[in-house]
Amino acid sequence: MTLTTKALLLLGALALAACNNPRAGGTFGGGGADGFGGDNGFGGGISTGQLGDPNDPSSIAHFNQRIGDRVFFTVDSSSLTPEGRETLNGQARWLNSNTQYAIVIEGHADERGTREYNVALGERRANAVMQYLVSQGVSAGRMRTVSYGKERPVEACAAQRCWDINRRSVTVISGGLTG
Repeated sequence: MTLTTKALLLLGALALAACNNPRAGGTFGGGGADGFGGDNGFGGGISTGQLGDPNDPSSIAHFNQRIGDRVFFTVDSSSLTPEGRETLNGQARWLNSNTQYAIVIEGHADERGTREYNVALGERRANAVMQYLVSQGVSAGRMRTVSYGKERPVEACAAQRCWDINRRSVTVISGGLTG
């Protein structure tokens, strides 16, 4: 191997090591892929210790694991599916019973299409979820939307299974209302 090749490999390794891991922060609540990261504008993140027991119907763990924090979409669409509406009905019931929490609704897209197109599509998806939750009695003042487009995939690969899981919205429970 030449010195130039070794230098390029080292530079590449250092560049990869410097990449930000959005899950490294150890808190939930927006700012990272699927809600991992720091402050989300609603009073800070939620530490993993605050998630609670999935068997406790008022816990965030119950919301994430039993009710479901994700709604999936079909290709190039922001229309809610019947399964998506069912999940959102559960989310609305939980949010209306646990009014101390705010949420961030993340909109995501698969890797196909331009960055601009996918950011706009993610925004439409997040807004569709927000509008549905408002129609179910959740206060719009407790919600914020953000679009990540194709920038934060669950899994990156050029296969149908990856595209299917990346076309989603994620409802992230915040640390609470600010005020």
